[in-house]
Amino acid sequence: MNMTKQLLGVSLLALTAFGSAAFAEDVTITIWSLDDETQPAYTYAQEFSAMDNGITIDYREIQFDDVVSESMRAFATGQAPDIIAVDNPEHALFAARGAFLDITDMIAASDAINAENYFPGPLNSVTWDGQYYGVPKATNTIALYYNVDMFTAHGLDPDSPPSTWDELVDAARALNDPDNNIYGIAFSAKASEEGTFQFLPWAQMAGGGYENINTAGAVRAMDIWRTLLDDKLASPDTLTRGQWDSTGTFNAGNAAMVISGPWELNRMVEEAQFDWRVALLPVPEEGAERASAMGDFNWAIFQSSDHPAEAFAALEYFASQDDRLFPEFGQLPARSDIALPPTGVAPKDAALIVFLEQLQYAQARGPHPDSPQISKAIQDAIQLSLTGQLSSQEALDQAQATIDAILN
Repeated sequence: MNMTKQLLGVSLLALTAFGSAAFAEDVTITIWSLDDETQPAYTYAQEFSAMDNGITIDYREIQFDDVVSESMRAFATGQAPDIIAVDNPEHALFAARGAFLDITDMIAASDAINAENYFPGPLNSVTWDGQYYGVPKATNTIALYYNVDMFTAHGLDPDSPPSTWDELVDAARALNDPDNNIYGIAFSAKASEEGTFQFLPWAQMAGGGYENINTAGAVRAMDIWRTLLDDKLASPDTLTRGQWDSTGTFNAGNAAMVISGPWELNRMVEEAQFDWRVALLPVPEEGAERASAMGDFNWAIFQSSDHPAEAFAALEYFASQDDRLFPEFGQLPARSDIALPPTGVAPKDAALIVFLEQLQYAQARGPHPDSPQISKAIQDAIQLSLTGQLSSQEALDQAQATIDAILN
């Protein structure tokens, strides 16, 4: 760690409402996050622990699918960490149940965290009943990556990527090459939050949303997904693999297009041995309103923490490093006051411009305290429809009945 960052961290601690840079006694705080050793949470935790401020971080990497179940169980049994990184649509679940600490006054007194600097969507996701129960960690969305070389080889214009749903299906058909194990498109319909994350924007673009998932437009969207699977324009394991593996299929040259996010940009530069670009998500028809997913995680302090001041000091340090998120880790900060510098890598810089535009249309999954149950209903509908157990209309009607019962 360079001396500038170390001094910055110490000065931030000195400016908190909790006193001097060094706390009265050495303490250890625990953090759970899905970031591995190459990602920001782990990196910042190690840097913060290396500072002479009396605080050491015990860091645990937790799997994406286990965050809610493990952390809620830990809170119920008095074994919750001090800090957790939680997926933004699940934040209200914890806040509404009293699991997260209200840090509104801490933020108001902080020189490192200014609520006004955050984009409305991410900030809204940490807000419950008018109070702040966390700090956005980062933000992201999804768009359409496509293989320029394959477009050219199949007579498609790479300067005019698919802009409507019908054009997307047509392009997937033209690009499909089963003899060479190449699918027209890759995406994730996994029965997890990733499936909801990918499908909900389609419903939102067609006039639906998490509270009205069975509109005619949402049914059409599901029918298109079903066509992509039934006609083998997408791999059968679309139903079971996540976005990371879907993008890996694209990078390996086994899919001509993929719907994925900016977290893949650094990996794309390193792995993709072909010319690639990014386009906005196609819309139902020309002139239709756009929508996109709003993803990534938020930081929160558990109500049960014995060291809330020290935990907030760690969050202040993490927030002070937001300008490193994209250059070093390929993640987009959730703040409007950070200008992202050019990387000097042409496809990455061009893609970033598209993702920043796509973020303008990003809509949250909620926030609602029962977002996990609502999401589960949508995931079930995706699986029932795409496996042919129910029609798209029947599957989404069933999901709507479940959602209505939750909302009412």
